[in-house]
Amino acid sequence: MTPDATPYIVGDTPGVVAADRGGAPLRIWADRVRARLDTVVASGRWREPREFDAFGPHGILGGTPVVSFASNDYLGLSAHPDVVEAGIEALRRWGAGAGASRLVTGSRPVHTELERALAEWKETDAAICFPTGFAANLGALSVLGGPEVRVLSDELNHASIIDGCRLSRSQLSIYRHCDMGHLAALLELDPATPTIVVTDTVFSMDGDAAPVGEIAALCRRHGALLLLDEAHAVLGPHLPRNLTHDPGLTLVRMGTLSKTLGSLGGFLAGPQDVIDLMVNLARPYIFTTGLTPADAAAALAALGVLRSREGDELVARLADLVARVDVPRRHGTSGAEGVPSSPIIPVVLGSEERAIKASAALLAEGLWVPAIRPPTVPAGTSRLRVTLSAAHTDLQVARLIQALAPMRAALLAQAL
Repeated sequence: MTPDATPYIVGDTPGVVAADRGGAPLRIWADRVRARLDTVVASGRWREPREFDAFGPHGILGGTPVVSFASNDYLGLSAHPDVVEAGIEALRRWGAGAGASRLVTGSRPVHTELERALAEWKETDAAICFPTGFAANLGALSVLGGPEVRVLSDELNHASIIDGCRLSRSQLSIYRHCDMGHLAALLELDPATPTIVVTDTVFSMDGDAAPVGEIAALCRRHGALLLLDEAHAVLGPHLPRNLTHDPGLTLVRMGTLSKTLGSLGGFLAGPQDVIDLMVNLARPYIFTTGLTPADAAAALAALGVLRSREGDELVARLADLVARVDVPRRHGTSGAEGVPSSPIIPVVLGSEERAIKASAALLAEGLWVPAIRPPTVPAGTSRLRVTLSAAHTDLQVARLIQALAPMRAALLAQAL
């Protein structure tokens, strides 16, 4: 459409057809939206949320009792009594919402306490909380990036990183998944340009772990800032002290409050100057109402559980369940031989139709395992995405293993 043919609405009566300046009829917005919806339906990729009435992994879906193997609540802390009680007490003290952005009147004592605890946990100078992990990545990349900055991003990074790179308007290069040779070659191309290397430490659809030590060494050698998204790193990789306290490396750590900690929100932890920059320039922080006090209090309580002996036991329990289900791991480990890299276990089936049918078959047995398909994953790699939680019982996991066995046997036979 040429600039002279820009559509406009004639009058204010609903349903009146828009026209260009030459009088030719144009579809009104309702028609345009309907047409796009029809395209989604025709592609076979229609989605809608399903109500799950649950407290923990067991609940009611569409009137039927099911066990969810779809949640990122890896340690089951969303239903931990200490976490729930902390949220209730925060509601009683501060109400349901923060009421404004953090820089206006939206900061509460619990926000400050949580940020201090997160910085201590991640062994950094300071931390800053955002309403979501998505917002945290948008904030980090939009502030640290820019037209004069180069960003090198793993090809399987999360959508929040992808959108953060776009928003930053940086010079963007994508390196092959966990390919250190490719990353090194890109770093050597333009050593004078300020560079950010950004990667998930555990990738959300494949469950494999990035070689964080090698990436850090390359960043140190080339003076690049390293931004690590640790949202799914409940089982590792765990950063050694010589990396978190390396004066030759600028390290910013992103995490969520909604997965390992079972609440809602995201955060960045790093050098004090970087966090101060976020407070003053990050639009997702400045122009968003602060994290609810209840979410902050719940996350703080969950962090307390995680860093206790009980937390160690929950992590060990989760690792044991993963080892039972994931035999063998498709994509490597978080370090030591046989140590699972994550509770995310993909069963790659290929076609969308096959993944949808497999998910429906499991649901018929009372097991909710979602089918993941494009655009979330590349075409031809549709899959079941199994996620495990320390809150799952031995019996629930045994049922899952039994139900998955025929699918895995079929895949093995197909590969031979």
